[in-house]
Amino acid sequence: MSTRIPPIQCLLTFEALARLRSVSLAADELCVTPSAVSHRVRQLEQIIGTKLFGRSDFSLTTEGSEYLAHVREGLAVLGRFPGRDAGAKRKLRVAVTPTFARSILMPRLRGFIEAYPEVDLTLQVSIPLLDVVAEDADLMIRFGTGRYADVEHLCLMTDEVTPLASPAYLREHGPFDTPEDLLAAKLIKSPLEPWRTWFLAHGIDVPEPPEGSSFNDIGLMCDAAAQGLGVALVRLKLGQPWLDNGTLERVSPRNVPSPHAHYLCWRTGTMDRWECAAFADWLRKSLH
Repeated sequence: MSTRIPPIQCLLTFEALARLRSVSLAADELCVTPSAVSHRVRQLEQIIGTKLFGRSDFSLTTEGSEYLAHVREGLAVLGRFPGRDAGAKRKLRVAVTPTFARSILMPRLRGFIEAYPEVDLTLQVSIPLLDVVAEDADLMIRFGTGRYADVEHLCLMTDEVTPLASPAYLREHGPFDTPEDLLAAKLIKSPLEPWRTWFLAHGIDVPEPPEGSSFNDIGLMCDAAAQGLGVALVRLKLGQPWLDNGTLERVSPRNVPSPHAHYLCWRTGTMDRWECAAFADWLRKSLH
């Protein structure tokens, strides 16, 4: 048997596949493609010179069962000693857009902290849609079209948009029974959610409102609408806190798919760090 030490990603993949007995589930957990899982297992078998899986249901060979015990023991030791000092914590820096952080991430974050107490998490605000990359962040949550050539990425969450306004504004200026009625309202603007998306879905081809307040953050736009400054086109998942506390109400019963989505982005090689892969897996599962 070769004395060469296998790459850690091969060992992690072997352990996940042996536990889950599914290439697709192992790929999801590790945030890699199914072909990468198969490649890593073949690479590991070549390095140690032993067949690890005996059948298509991923049952282990005798040698595979023995090796799995050693792998798990080794991974447990590495997990207990993640740094130079036994008590050292792993540092994880995540750049996140403001309203996603407030409406989506923060209500769930306790679950990650409790599940991974060995990780020190730092959140930093990033600019939505403008694709400004936080150079010192390990993971980035971007909002846009998903065409990111500079990073690997995973779609986290799509959403639908609908007009929202404060109860006071609706009492004074409503009702808005048809999409055409909204053309006479004060429309709060944002480059993140153009009104053209909404009107085109209703068969109305109009340009963006030439006048009106504009915000490049959905949370600020919701706050402005809650103050009675007009009608805002808001993604429902992000706007849910304002709907829940009654400061905003729906203007229309219809939802329209947003052309943008939230994506988790990372540079090549980042997911080899277990704390990054753990956060990505936790976040994906917590949103579904």
